[in-house]
Amino acid sequence: MSTRWRATPMRSSTSSRPQPARLAALWLGVQLVWGAVLGISLQARCSALAPHASLAVFGIVSTSGALVAATTQLIVGPFSDRMRRAGHSRSAFYAFGAVLGAIAVVIFYEVSSVQGLLAAFVALQLAMNVVIGPYQAIVPDTMPRSRFGLASGWLAAFAGAGNAIGAVLAAALGATVILGIALAAGLIAAAAVTLAHLRGLPLQPLEDAGPLPFTRHLADLFVSRAFVYLGFYTMLGYLYFFVATVLPPGFMLNATRASGLCILIFTLVSALGAALAARPADRSDERWVVTAGGGCIAMALAVLAAGRAGLWGLPAAIALAGAGWGIFLCADWAFACRLLPPAALATTMAVWNLAVVGPQMLAPAIATLLLSRLGTLRSAAGPREALLLAGAEVLIGTLWIWRLPVPSEGK
Repeated sequence: MSTRWRATPMRSSTSSRPQPARLAALWLGVQLVWGAVLGISLQARCSALAPHASLAVFGIVSTSGALVAATTQLIVGPFSDRMRRAGHSRSAFYAFGAVLGAIAVVIFYEVSSVQGLLAAFVALQLAMNVVIGPYQAIVPDTMPRSRFGLASGWLAAFAGAGNAIGAVLAAALGATVILGIALAAGLIAAAAVTLAHLRGLPLQPLEDAGPLPFTRHLADLFVSRAFVYLGFYTMLGYLYFFVATVLPPGFMLNATRASGLCILIFTLVSALGAALAARPADRSDERWVVTAGGGCIAMALAVLAAGRAGLWGLPAAIALAGAGWGIFLCADWAFACRLLPPAALATTMAVWNLAVVGPQMLAPAIATLLLSRLGTLRSAAGPREALLLAGAEVLIGTLWIWRLPVPSEGK
């Protein structure tokens, strides 16, 4: 028997309208940190602390962090849902996680050993996922269904912008404590914007909350997203190493700055792709939107892996992949918000988000195993083969989306 839960208004005026940009501000801060850490700094720190085994150390550190991320979301998600059904917001999780994350990211840039790097990265993943798990539900918590696509577009655009700013800071400041302080300040400021806006918003009423159904549709949504994110994290993890292999001797940019420029291009164009996909995600079949995005990513990675782009074609291929990523992010979030049950959204999204943190853990492990079997783990061919693997993973996830129905409610 199901129980009807209705959220009570928060303290301020119930006439306040949700502003997607302010709701998405926290996502900008989260992705600011990840744009610097996952895109450049983790690889650079592994290379500096373990110069003769950087790929292997990167695989261990990133896999361990992702395992902690998945576990944290599965614990925090149900707890935040219970608070939500009692009529409370999830703001406490955002504030607590942001403060801990700000501390952890500074420590990440201070440590001077591989063991310290591992501990700091695990702590950072734990803190950030205290935020991320409950934050997955912010769109249906505050927005009407008819505006899910618009709000998801803002989230995807701010994800791209945050990644871009983080990459620029990492390339300009290097893996230094100054960078850690800048990222911490950005995260706290972004959290403050979202938290201040949430104080003036009523929560959306919840529908019936019965037992959580496990259906084929939810399984297919999970599998599709998991494969796309496998490709994304494989690409993100090995792009630094790929760029290092294609730079000619004496080139004006080193690997850190060149890969930072690539990530900047990727993330800026992804914000544009997300903006262009917002209206189609609200008005049309999201499967076509996802397919367009995934197709662009897979095509770009295939060109890079085949060595067809060359040094000067690298930015164009990266831009194509970025456009596809923004399109995918917008449609993916809107799709999930329409399919998953609102009354247990953080719980189901914690499971659904295993399709993000699971691949974050598995992507380097799968790539390391494959490159080891091929004998290219320590050769210049390794990063190219990793990008080819990334393209194949994205393509599988894109094709899998067609097993899902069209969620027409709210369009």
